[in-house]
Amino acid sequence: MRRKLVLILVDSLRTDMLQRTVASGTAPTLARLLDRGELVADCVSSFPSVTPVCTAEIVTGARPDTHRIPGMNWYHRAERRYVEYGSSWEATRTFGLFSALYDTVYNMNMAHLSPEVRTLYEHFGDAGIRSACTPFLMYRGRTRHELGLEGLLGAVAQAARFHHAVWGPDELFYGELYASRKVPCKPTLARPDVRDDYSACAGAELVGRDLYDFLLFSLPDNDHYSHRHGPEESEISITHADGCIAELMAPAGGVDDFLEENAVILMADHSQSEVDHEVDLAAHLEEHWHVLRPNEDSPEDSELAVGPSSRAAGVWILRDAARGRKLHEAGRAMLAEHPAVDLLCWLERDGDPVVRTRVAVPQGDRAVIEGEGGAALRFAPAVGGHRAGHLVTDRRGRGWRVEGELEALGAVRSGTELGTGRYPDALARVWAALHSPYASDLIVSATPGYEFVDWGGTSHVPGGSHGSLHECDSLAPLLTVGLDRELPAREQWAISDVAALALAHFGLAPDDAAATARARAVP
Repeated sequence: MRRKLVLILVDSLRTDMLQRTVASGTAPTLARLLDRGELVADCVSSFPSVTPVCTAEIVTGARPDTHRIPGMNWYHRAERRYVEYGSSWEATRTFGLFSALYDTVYNMNMAHLSPEVRTLYEHFGDAGIRSACTPFLMYRGRTRHELGLEGLLGAVAQAARFHHAVWGPDELFYGELYASRKVPCKPTLARPDVRDDYSACAGAELVGRDLYDFLLFSLPDNDHYSHRHGPEESEISITHADGCIAELMAPAGGVDDFLEENAVILMADHSQSEVDHEVDLAAHLEEHWHVLRPNEDSPEDSELAVGPSSRAAGVWILRDAARGRKLHEAGRAMLAEHPAVDLLCWLERDGDPVVRTRVAVPQGDRAVIEGEGGAALRFAPAVGGHRAGHLVTDRRGRGWRVEGELEALGAVRSGTELGTGRYPDALARVWAALHSPYASDLIVSATPGYEFVDWGGTSHVPGGSHGSLHECDSLAPLLTVGLDRELPAREQWAISDVAALALAHFGLAPDDAAATARARAVP
């Protein structure tokens, strides 16, 4: 008999902090899982390595070029406005509580996440496999759930006339807003540092009542704690997460009995790094150009839009192609001089930067990453598109044509094998980020130690943050225990691989990659 499967996601969990906490003796449940499982210590995150992008990648197995979610804050060309997914309370207030709530709770799943790619919940629903999740940004599935309107967030939603039903897994628990059934758990989605307790309570009900075959068990509070205190202090929040995992397993009789009936995948969406410098990227660009502000009175006068995503940011050109290319070049030159800017990424076609005027898959023939001192590496997949340059293979076995300076990434080439040093899986991550239909014209990755302030004027300095292409934000643990199939041999794992692992456990296959690629275009 096939075991059920529980995917445990501890937000911002770093491998070294997981191991340190286990070694201290304060995380006995995680210790038992590590003893019985297989650990990948350096699973690669998405880019930008922020939660909306990463969670979309985890539940779809696709990257931003296919799932379409481009960042934490981004400019929607078709709607001529910023989308804000809750960077901070101050940013939420800047854009308006209703707008941010609508985007984060409803639009992210029902409008922005591509309808052409299936989530795990949709796969399992189509196969008659029962799915469930505790509060998690990505929940889209096949079962309709009405709004519950409980607690503080429910009162806010009611005041904002937010009344939408959603489609999710069979059992959906989303704090004050959606619950597929009554459980003796206090919903606390609006209050950081206590959300893990709600997940643990709801998860224990699911285990005790045998209400799932697949459960996504989300523990988000380690992220908030690491933001406030820095990831080096996260033993406290990891210890608390350990207790919540123990609470989940208790109705089955504890760890050993739980693992008799359940396989486990434990992972993080990204990691975090220490930050001690904040930079207002929009204000910096406003020294020369008109940057679109939230709720701008005359948006037609704006030349640029800026979307901060913690340690990454997008810059959108709001002018026609001819003027836009000049803005692109001048903006790059200005940003390259700033110490907070580690890497600049963009697309080119026939040697010119690609400037988009609508929501569509960009038609660039190669991507560019520019690093310190103006060193630039140009690249494209080896199949199709730009064919000039040297053929190399990355650690995941994908072929690329590269031109220019490997020093832009500190990359090393050995024969046809390319290692990208401090920027794991850099070519594929940047290519996917730039090819989202909603992507910016220019993506900025921050220097370690720096964070871009959000539109509420806030940052996590001093504390922890994430978002960049650098390994300090991008490597996290992936632990598997009791899967029906052994892990396939792979030199480098990524969070995009997890969906296929979950599907294979139930004898299902991911969506055909070619069909997914054809679905990228946005009408």
